[in-house]
Amino acid sequence: MNILITGHNGFIGKNLSKHLESKGHTVKGYSYVENVVPDPSKYDWVIHLGAIATTTETNVKKILTQNYDFSMRLLQLCDTMGTNFQYASSASVYGGQSTFTEDGPVSPMNPYAWSKYLFDRFIESVDQFDVLVQGFRYFNVYGSDEEHKKDQASPITKFTKQAKEDKVIKIFENSENYLRDFVCVDDVCTVHEQMLKKDVSGIFNVGTGKTTSFLRIAGIIAKKYNAKIETIPMPLNLSNQYQSYTCADLTKLNKHIDINWKTVKEFVNDQ
Repeated sequence: MNILITGHNGFIGKNLSKHLESKGHTVKGYSYVENVVPDPSKYDWVIHLGAIATTTETNVKKILTQNYDFSMRLLQLCDTMGTNFQYASSASVYGGQSTFTEDGPVSPMNPYAWSKYLFDRFIESVDQFDVLVQGFRYFNVYGSDEEHKKDQASPITKFTKQAKEDKVIKIFENSENYLRDFVCVDDVCTVHEQMLKKDVSGIFNVGTGKTTSFLRIAGIIAKKYNAKIETIPMPLNLSNQYQSYTCADLTKLNKHIDINWKTVKEFVNDQ
């Protein structure tokens, strides 16, 4: 297949481009340029990953312009030209909810999460598109090539860096109570690739369906690199929008894919 990936230079985009090329697909990348929408007519699929992904970004207009307005224009072009469309949503749309089903309640807690929910909401409001439209609500994605994300990188990457360089891993107070569904980027890529072959549209959770605490992750990494763990207070700018629990309900996705999810421990020990 001929595939266009927006945001191909980002963490997931880089990994997905390599993965799809290894499966024999022809992949081209696109980076966001204001007021420029790529021509999707030459492709079988557009995979739209490009977005402002910083959850602490406060410029609402900037986020809506890139994450919502651009996404709408790209989808409309794909629908007109017959190009199937995959896009990245986010489990951040669930906010502080304790259940995580695609048709369940949502509670976006920051502009980034709202931009993702608004696009999901539009997708759900349309009875039928002329092309396949698949949205993926990523849970907490981690893996190779995310070092450039710095503060936005996963705790797996941040803790590993701290353990290697300082021999001290810094975790927030009460980290034993912060439980997240951490999903390896390799598995995310497998989901995208398998779903390209499925004649189905909809929004799907992408996680492992299991949780791991931040403290447990720190312990796994500390053991490997012989590092200590130090507790620090949570910054005030995070405390009012911090998800303490996420766990993907995979009932919908599991009807279409077959995958053995990698655990954080398996990933760390393989490095």
